[in-house]
Amino acid sequence: MSATLAVTGATGFVGRVAIAMAAAQGWSVRALARKAQEPQDGVTWVDGALDQPTSLTELVAGADAVIHLAGATRAANRAAFAEANMIGTAALIDVALTARVSRFIHISSLSAREPQLSDYGWSKAESERVVRNSDLRWSIVRPPAIFGPGDTDHLELFKMAQRGFVLGPPQGTLSVVHVADLARLLLKLAGDESSVGAVYEPDDGRDDWTHASFARAIGAAFSRDITAFCLPKPALKLAAIGDRLVRGSKARLTADRVNYFCHPDWRVDPAKRPPPELWQPSVDTRLGLKTTLAAYREAKWIR
Repeated sequence: MSATLAVTGATGFVGRVAIAMAAAQGWSVRALARKAQEPQDGVTWVDGALDQPTSLTELVAGADAVIHLAGATRAANRAAFAEANMIGTAALIDVALTARVSRFIHISSLSAREPQLSDYGWSKAESERVVRNSDLRWSIVRPPAIFGPGDTDHLELFKMAQRGFVLGPPQGTLSVVHVADLARLLLKLAGDESSVGAVYEPDDGRDDWTHASFARAIGAAFSRDITAFCLPKPALKLAAIGDRLVRGSKARLTADRVNYFCHPDWRVDPAKRPPPELWQPSVDTRLGLKTTLAAYREAKWIR
């Protein structure tokens, strides 16, 4: 393959896996980054950000496909979420249209299904609206909870599990997907015409995960039984205040996140799973949690 792939959010958790996989598949990758990056085979780094039209133009010029991963999962307020997730997407679409990009893969979130719950979910729903209203040949992917080596969102759950317990949201269901499986899907879509106009919700193929059972699966990665505590929403709100006091703007548990964490059903819609002839998950979640733990230990994130 000699096609050119442009990627935003390339320095993030999913982005790093996606560009490495793309380069290995033979794509010529252009990746947007705010800061200078180490050289990487098959990857050309483009300095800039979504609010810099010149860098976006450089990123997509001559590209056959765009994978749009960049966005904010935490922000100070609704306006900041809109700037990152909606206005940034619109800016990228403008240059992609001018460059006549063949395929545009937009990574949204399951939270877009319930935009009333959080500013984050609202901003992702609005970003989808911008994509849908464009003249691009788009596909939208709404991942559920993403895990795998390099993931920082689930790291604290692993650290708790190491101590024998995990604190989580109120009782509810969820879906998960391994980062490598998600990256495979994004690259498949970048070269696929049958999925133009489709909205996909990929997962590991299981319908029975709860917050408690997923926490226990993390414990099993340590080969130990753990206790999973499902906290009521008021307790999580207090925890968010505490996290803000301790970590300031770097707090991972925000009030906005609490609002959508506490929704009772974050499973994918089975009707929106990618068709099996296009993509199927290949990573068993329990095994994936073990390899995630091994990667955390190798990186010395967990002792």
